Amino acid sequence: MVAMDFELIEKQALSLSAEERARLARELLDSIDNLTPREIETLWLEEAERRAQQIERGEVALVDGDEVARKARALVR
Repeated sequence: MVAMDFELIEKQALSLSAEERARLARELLDSIDNLTPREIETLWLEEAERRAQQIERGEVALVDGDEVARKARALVR
Protein backbone atom coordinates (compact mmCIF):
# COMPACT_ATOMS: atom_id res chain seq x y z
CA MET A 1 0.00 0.00 0.00
CA VAL A 2 1.29 3.44 -0.89
CA ALA A 3 1.82 5.86 1.99
CA MET A 4 -0.76 8.25 0.56
CA ASP A 5 -3.35 5.48 0.50
CA PHE A 6 -2.63 4.70 4.14
CA GLU A 7 -2.83 8.35 5.14
CA LEU A 8 -6.16 8.74 3.33
CA ILE A 9 -7.59 5.62 4.97
CA GLU A 10 -6.27 6.75 8.36
CA LYS A 11 -7.83 10.21 7.96
CA GLN A 12 -11.16 8.69 6.95
CA ALA A 13 -11.08 6.18 9.81
CA LEU A 14 -10.36 8.90 12.35
CA SER A 15 -13.37 10.84 11.12
CA LEU A 16 -15.68 7.97 12.10
CA SER A 17 -17.68 8.07 15.30
CA ALA A 18 -16.16 6.44 18.37
CA GLU A 19 -18.49 3.48 17.98
CA GLU A 20 -17.54 3.02 14.32
CA ARG A 21 -13.81 3.32 15.13
CA ALA A 22 -14.16 0.70 17.85
CA ARG A 23 -15.94 -1.65 15.44
CA LEU A 24 -13.27 -1.09 12.79
CA ALA A 25 -10.51 -1.67 15.34
CA ARG A 26 -12.11 -4.98 16.40
CA GLU A 27 -12.41 -6.10 12.79
CA LEU A 28 -8.81 -5.14 12.01
CA LEU A 29 -7.52 -6.94 15.09
CA ASP A 30 -9.60 -10.01 14.24
CA SER A 31 -8.07 -10.04 10.77
CA ILE A 32 -4.60 -10.25 12.32
CA ASP A 33 -5.67 -13.23 14.41
CA ASN A 34 -6.36 -15.11 11.18
CA LEU A 35 -2.88 -14.77 9.69
CA THR A 36 -1.03 -17.90 8.69
CA PRO A 37 2.22 -18.77 10.46
CA ARG A 38 4.10 -17.79 7.28
CA GLU A 39 2.38 -14.38 7.19
CA ILE A 40 3.24 -13.82 10.85
CA GLU A 41 6.87 -14.77 10.22
CA THR A 42 7.04 -12.37 7.27
CA LEU A 43 5.62 -9.53 9.36
CA TRP A 44 8.15 -10.18 12.15
CA LEU A 45 11.03 -10.21 9.65
CA GLU A 46 9.83 -6.94 8.14
CA GLU A 47 9.57 -5.38 11.61
CA ALA A 48 13.06 -6.59 12.53
CA GLU A 49 14.45 -5.06 9.33
CA ARG A 50 12.63 -1.78 10.01
CA ARG A 51 14.06 -1.63 13.52
CA ALA A 52 17.57 -2.51 12.33
CA GLN A 53 17.41 0.35 9.84
CA GLN A 54 16.29 2.75 12.57
CA ILE A 55 19.29 1.72 14.67
CA GLU A 56 21.68 2.11 11.73
CA ARG A 57 20.33 5.60 10.97
CA GLY A 58 20.66 6.59 14.62
CA GLU A 59 16.94 7.23 14.99
CA VAL A 60 16.65 5.13 18.13
CA ALA A 61 18.95 4.44 21.03
CA LEU A 62 19.65 0.96 22.31
CA VAL A 63 18.99 0.33 26.00
CA ASP A 64 20.82 -2.36 27.95
CA GLY A 65 18.60 -5.25 29.07
CA ASP A 66 19.54 -4.75 32.73
CA GLU A 67 18.48 -1.10 32.50
CA VAL A 68 15.13 -2.10 30.98
CA ALA A 69 14.57 -4.65 33.75
CA ARG A 70 15.47 -2.07 36.44
CA LYS A 71 13.02 0.46 34.98
CA ALA A 72 10.28 -2.17 34.66
CA ARG A 73 10.70 -3.20 38.30
CA ALA A 74 10.52 0.43 39.37
CA LEU A 75 7.26 0.90 37.45
CA VAL A 76 5.49 -1.99 39.18
CA ARG A 77 6.41 -0.87 42.67
